[in-house]
Parts: sequence; C-alpha cells; structure tokens
Amino acid sequence: MSTVNLSPRDVARELARRYSTMTHEELDLLEGILVPMKFPKGAIILNEGDVCHHIFWIVKGLVRQFYYKNKKELTEYMATENTVCMSIESLFKETPSHQILQALEPTVLYALPMHELETVSMKSVNIQMLYRKILEESLIISQQRADMLRFESAQDRYQKLVKTSPQLVLRAPLVYIASYLQMTPETLSRVRTAALMEGR
Repeated sequence: MSTVNLSPRDVARELARRYSTMTHEELDLLEGILVPMKFPKGAIILNEGDVCHHIFWIVKGLVRQFYYKNKKELTEYMATENTVCMSIESLFKETPSHQILQALEPTVLYALPMHELETVSMKSVNIQMLYRKILEESLIISQQRADMLRFESAQDRYQKLVKTSPQLVLRAPLVYIASYLQMTPETLSRVRTAALMEGR
C-alpha cells in the first residue's frame, strides 16, 4: 500500500496501532476529525507568528522545525514518516508560535485539530490515551534532545542520530543536520569522516 494514498481510516488505524487500541466506533470518531494536507518541497506548514491549532502526523515526507536567533536559522527538530510534529507551546497556550514548520520534501500530513481532538477525547478513554501518549512522546523526545546537547560529545551526538534516525541522516541537508546537532558544518564533516573511518 502506498503511504501517499493512505485514507483517513488507514491513518486512524495506524495511530491506534501506535498509541492506543480502539473499537470501530472509536476509529470512526478519530477518522472523522483527521484533515489531509499536502505541501510541496520548501513550503511552510506553520509560520512564525501563527498559532498552532493542530498535531500533525507525517504520512510521507520530511519536516523541519526551526526558529530564528540573531538572524540565524536554528533547527530544533526534524521528522519523517509515522511521526508527529507540532509547536507544542503555541498549541497549548494558543499563542503565536516562535517555531516554523517547513516541508523539506513533498510532504503529506494528516492534521489532528486540537479542539476536535479534545472533544472526541471526552467520549473515549482510548482516544484520551492516544492524546496523552502523543504528548508524552513529544515531551520525551524534547528531553532526550536537551540531554544529548548537554552531556554528549559531537561524535556521540552524530552516532546517536545515525542509530535512532537513519532516514534523517540520509535525506536531510547536512547544514540542517549540523544545526540540529548544534555543531558547525565543518565539525559535522569531520565527525562523519571519523565515523566512516571507524566503520571500515
């Protein structure tokens, strides 16, 4: 089955498989709020200053989350298929986002509108569980990244990314990988060369 042609029902089933078991009736509720979206390469999914109203599930493509500091782009997060992305502070506070979401490849998403998700969560313990596990996963990923930057060397950071997210390493531009790992492109080049030499 092509991931690009997944129906809302297919996506609801995949979300249930990943986060919470659901009955047919609960799948109906979840399917009913899913919003399909398509973005060409380079398109902005969420702009700085916009309020994030959705949790995005990536069906196909590559999404970068970044922000500006001192007129420089800093990559906060990147995600490929079967992953969620969002501007979490904007989503919960309903305030303008400091983060920008951009499609680095032609990208297909299914959006879970926050207010609709909360409404159907009131009708289903299993959808509540899905909602909670998505948020837990996002917080854990955020904490793991913070710990990686605090405690690990440049080489360890790169090797961990290769191990945990090989598709990112293959598909994302090196300048964004370097920014995500908080190192210069030159340092990343040295680290990659050293990793290749060790792998021989």
